[in-house]
Amino acid sequence: MIENAILDALKSRRSIRRYQPTQITDQELQAVLEAGTFAPTGKGFQDPWIVAVQNPELIARLTAMNKVFWGLDTDPYYGAPTIVLVFGSDPAKWSNSLYDGALVLGNMMNAAHAIGLGSCWINREREMFATEEGKQLMRELGLPDGLIGIGALSLGYPASFPQRVKPRKENYFRIVK
Repeated sequence: MIENAILDALKSRRSIRRYQPTQITDQELQAVLEAGTFAPTGKGFQDPWIVAVQNPELIARLTAMNKVFWGLDTDPYYGAPTIVLVFGSDPAKWSNSLYDGALVLGNMMNAAHAIGLGSCWINREREMFATEEGKQLMRELGLPDGLIGIGALSLGYPASFPQRVKPRKENYFRIVK
């Protein structure tokens, strides 16, 4: 196999579900967010919108909203001091919206890992922001009308790091020559 720092980082990144309460630095947050803006997007349209939340009251509000759709009475953001939300156009208006947002989230997860932060992709933002409460919150965040929630990241310093690597399934990829 080819050895490379980026390939090694991609193989060692894990979803983090326990965070230290210490807030990440502005420089670290900026690096992660900027990495998201360099994700490829369909036709270079740059459709996604990224919102980083560090305000504890707003994090509590997001946590309560997400719990409704999660069905569990635990923190769906795992105690992360930063939550990064990703929004995009309604897929009926821009068919690449979900794909573009997914690439933004992936870039940010890999960037976080590269600088020693932990992250975890969080679902249910599509359902959260489809509600009246969610639409009102998007307006409060200064986002344009017509967007949907694509996903979020919990982001912070890991309190623990999973060591176990799940084996890759057999025949995961094929090569046709």
